[in-house]
Amino acid sequence: MSDKLAPRPWMNGEATRAVFAALEADGGAGCARFVGGCVRDALLRRDGPEIDIDIATTLTPERTVKALELNGIKAIPTGIEHGTITAIVAGKPYEITTLRRDVETDGRRAVVAFTTDWAEDAARRDFRLNALYADPDGTLHDPTGDGVADARAGRIVFVGDAETRIREDYLRVLRFFRFFASYGKGEPDAAALSACAALKDGLATLSGERVSKELLKLLAAEDPRPAVRMMAASGVLSVILPEAGPLGRFERLVGVETEMLFTCDAELRLAALLVEDRQAVASAAKRLRLSNQLRDRLLATVPDQVRPDQVRIVSWMSPREMRRGIWKLGASVFRDRVKLAWAASERPVTAPQWRMLLIYPDTWTPPPFPISGEEIKASGVPEGPLVGQVRREVEEWWLDLDFTDDKMAAIERLKAVAQGLAY
Repeated sequence: MSDKLAPRPWMNGEATRAVFAALEADGGAGCARFVGGCVRDALLRRDGPEIDIDIATTLTPERTVKALELNGIKAIPTGIEHGTITAIVAGKPYEITTLRRDVETDGRRAVVAFTTDWAEDAARRDFRLNALYADPDGTLHDPTGDGVADARAGRIVFVGDAETRIREDYLRVLRFFRFFASYGKGEPDAAALSACAALKDGLATLSGERVSKELLKLLAAEDPRPAVRMMAASGVLSVILPEAGPLGRFERLVGVETEMLFTCDAELRLAALLVEDRQAVASAAKRLRLSNQLRDRLLATVPDQVRPDQVRIVSWMSPREMRRGIWKLGASVFRDRVKLAWAASERPVTAPQWRMLLIYPDTWTPPPFPISGEEIKASGVPEGPLVGQVRREVEEWWLDLDFTDDKMAAIERLKAVAQGLAY
């Protein structure tokens, strides 16, 4: 036992008090404590109103469910085989997990046994700064004896032996770099870094979903550059992302976001890490089991060499070229490509030309294309691929005239294109 947390709104809210009251009505005072991230972040004053509240308890899962339901609280067995019950109070989830110890592990999953020993529960956690507990009144419990000091000093140190912890779950290699990116200060723990490098190949045994989820959390840190550099130097990056290119573009993108106070964009940072090759991007998206939406966003950042979109992003684009680019790509893809082109350039991060390119989509709304599909067919073009071909030719003429609003001229152009085709 060491410190005491300053009162935090999430600790003494009505819903939180109701959950603890229900558990303590069965197990008595001290049977439940806050645990993990919520305690760590409260200690560092990095918590907020939307913080995830995790609770550890000496009650078995069955007793936890019974205690909650007796007090009118909905209990969902979200991971009951591992001791986890989710309580819902006023729409807010509380993840409640029975104290446990590992019986068997294979690097991906664990067989656990329940316990009432807080030290045993702490011994199976990943890092000492995550093995922290707090009573409802904020009294801190630090079973490893170093968790509080680590959190304050920015040290990411495994609980016990680093290689043992990693062999229990190889995802902890990525978690080490993710927590270093978010909480680390100074030099990394040598034993932890050495163990991650030695056991990096175990990451290949994990599901793509687990790896991508952890990677995107890492990239969402305010400044993940030091962690990513360490991943590259240790060989970890090439295991999880063999399609990664040189780090220069990624590093400069983070610099642009930082200097310009842009919102951290983990997905675009992932795009900046990848080589500019559509086949490689598609391969990475498939292996990491990315959502279709994210896959499509990543692919859209890479110009298609088979079907060129004829948009070249440079800092000196004229307003006319910007309008053409926004029409061809869409505003969101245009912004993504501008940021990546900015990051790929050697110009200062505050270059006003790049900022203007990012602002322009907010100041200009593309007009509707003046020719409809029905008008194209009415001009004598039969249904089928020729409709699209004619549309593209008229569209190029329209773009060359900078989105002319002369409807009659567009109709005349349509007639000329249609008549010039041999059906």
